[in-house]
Amino acid sequence: MPAWIWLLAGLALLVAELLTPGGFYVLFFGIGALVVGALGMAGVALSPTAQWLLFPAVSLLALALFRRPLMARFHIPTREQSAAVDSLVGQRGIALADFSAGSYGKVELRGATWSARNVGTRIIARGQECWVSEVRGLELWVSPEPQ
Repeated sequence: MPAWIWLLAGLALLVAELLTPGGFYVLFFGIGALVVGALGMAGVALSPTAQWLLFPAVSLLALALFRRPLMARFHIPTREQSAAVDSLVGQRGIALADFSAGSYGKVELRGATWSARNVGTRIIARGQECWVSEVRGLELWVSPEPQ
């Protein structure tokens, strides 16, 4: 493939990265295409097979080496980080009604009403503070004392 086609493909992939939500995947394939095109423009004679092998090799190497630092630099959470970003465990809520140990009730937390289960050994009285020990779907497991 001519070098100018690789350069155009690389630029198109860089533009595609700008038009998609941040994930920094397409960027590295654009860089791979630009590297192959730059080598062709520099006079390095590569067979079409070598070009098609070099393109993914450079792209995947750049992806492996630079994606994580780039994500950290722009403060974009990775999948592992985003799973723990907004944990309610350990947060303090207020009981909206009395509910005994092992029973269900309602708790106000962060300005919203939540269904809650008292997993403690004591009654949680209306207006009493309680602490989230676990989140199960849309249900909070709370206890009258901090865990």
